[in-house]
Amino acid sequence: MKTRLNKFLAERGVCSRRQADALIAAGKVKVNGEAAMLGLQVDDQDDIIVSGTRINCVRPDKIYLAFHKPVGIMTSVDPRAQDTVRSFLDLPSHVFPVGRLDVASSGLLILTNDGELSEHITHPRYDHEKEYIVTVDRPVRREDLRTMADGMMILGSKTKPAVVKKIGDNRFSIILTEGRNRQIRRMCEALGYEVKALRRVRVMNIELGDLPSGKTRPLSTKEVRDLKRALHLPSDK
Repeated sequence: MKTRLNKFLAERGVCSRRQADALIAAGKVKVNGEAAMLGLQVDDQDDIIVSGTRINCVRPDKIYLAFHKPVGIMTSVDPRAQDTVRSFLDLPSHVFPVGRLDVASSGLLILTNDGELSEHITHPRYDHEKEYIVTVDRPVRREDLRTMADGMMILGSKTKPAVVKKIGDNRFSIILTEGRNRQIRRMCEALGYEVKALRRVRVMNIELGDLPSGKTRPLSTKEVRDLKRALHLPSDK
């Protein structure tokens, strides 16, 4: 049975559907020797190549990892780029990061080949929690934390409400349910702070804990089950 190309790539663990659409739009996907178009229908009989790599039609076993990304490592999945999560860990081509964490930030990244799970975690409409610890260049005023909690204007629109807590003179935790480009840094800059360190410590029920920088660990069966339950995904996906 034919299925949309972006769904096919997600089910084969190449990337999420949105990432697949971006690859297709960028001309990096070929089907039977021709550049693919958005919305194309394919099946297991088609010859599909993504960024020069031929895609295996067999659905792989699902992989779920937590990774403590160091500062200086990019979340790009471009096999030609340097200093990426893929090159740092020597990941197989079908495992990719869920969402982004900018190069100057550190902390938790979920790595998987489950495109549907990635789509449900990262899509803006789902409002899933991500928690960060932020260190800035000077003492934090409580009124500024309230401003961040209530929502503030960046990039031409107001941010969603957040949970913000002061945990030190120059440090605070913040829980977001959205992921705009460099959102926390932009919020701090708008209030006159320079971010000195930014670390993600939680994505939904998955916690960074004491995982050392640069290391990975497999998610436990319970973590995956609870994550999928929260995402309203079947546990056997």
